Amino acid sequence: MGTTLIRFMSLIVATLLLFPSSSLSLTTDEAAAIAHPQLAAFEEQPHPNDHVHIDIAIDIKINNPRLLVAHRALHALKQALYSDPNNFTGNWVGPDVCAYNGVSCVPSLHNASESAVASLDMNAADVAGHLPKEIGLMSDLAVLHLNSNRFCGVIPEEITNMTELYELDASNNRFVGPFPAAVLGVRKLSYLDIRFNDFDGPIPPELFLKPYDAIFLNNNRFTSGIPETIGKTKATVIVLANNQLGGCIPRSIGEAAATLDQFIFINNSITGCLPVETGLLTNATVFDVSDNALTGSIPPTLAGLSKVEQLDLSRNRFTGDVPSGVCKLPALANLSVSYNFFTSEAAECSSTADDGKSFHDDGNCMGQSRPMQRGADESGFGEDVNNLIGGGYQFFF
Repeated sequence: MGTTLIRFMSLIVATLLLFPSSSLSLTTDEAAAIAHPQLAAFEEQPHPNDHVHIDIAIDIKINNPRLLVAHRALHALKQALYSDPNNFTGNWVGPDVCAYNGVSCVPSLHNASESAVASLDMNAADVAGHLPKEIGLMSDLAVLHLNSNRFCGVIPEEITNMTELYELDASNNRFVGPFPAAVLGVRKLSYLDIRFNDFDGPIPPELFLKPYDAIFLNNNRFTSGIPETIGKTKATVIVLANNQLGGCIPRSIGEAAATLDQFIFINNSITGCLPVETGLLTNATVFDVSDNALTGSIPPTLAGLSKVEQLDLSRNRFTGDVPSGVCKLPALANLSVSYNFFTSEAAECSSTADDGKSFHDDGNCMGQSRPMQRGADESGFGEDVNNLIGGGYQFFF
């Protein structure tokens, strides 16, 4: 993924986190009717890597063997749909698969005289169903976009047969089960987006050992903490927001300094102190750990985030002061330390607004020196702040 695209992504990250692209109108009972049988099969055959057999009768003659296989895969997918209210697959008939809605063909990498299906884009088609194992027959596919549909069940193991797949967007669906480990076997995959689904359980450590450029796992139900291997990632963007991870941010995070551009861990019940190694992320432009349970003081090493434009430490349990080194970061445009237990801040912090920067420090314990602070009873003054979270806020005006 190029630098230009990554910079564009930084402008839409908040939208990706908060607003999935379309409504999901399938009822819970309908979703269960599709998901449960597939999940049962998944549990009975944990490693279904057998050769894919096609039971679809095809009377249409297609001379190009690559397009013939794609025809079989696409018709298996069409048959696996529970609903297609916009008739997206209505023209998926006949031999010319390159004319099907959402399908793009290019000369084959293996034989330039033959066409091959390189992209399948079903974004916002509002179809409901499941992914059949035959999807793995599309070994020429480089881009698979399934965003904003009502796919249920699991991502089939046969996706590992998609040897040219570079970009997978299965976001904003109703996929279930553990992290789809099959995607880790897709050797050319670079962009992984499975946000806004119902995946649960731990994130496999192997994920961060893959040469992915972008990883979007937000808005699922992942648990069991952030793997220590995160420091080995080559990704420019990692979004783990709105899960149930808990635990600490691994100190290994500093090892990702060469590539990591956006680091977004919002709302995960992350605990412990912010590791000093986060200050090594000198290429980061977005650093957001808001809405967690981080404690302790801001490490002075955060002054090393020389390229950071958005820094959000709000809604945690930080104490002490907000150091000048953080408020003087040269590229900083937005800084929030709101709703913590800071008792003071460097003079440079409140003056950032005079420089046209956005700065928020309300909901802390700075008394009348700053507006919109906690009342004395809530600030604690000598009590353990970790026992003071919750309840309404009192403010000085």
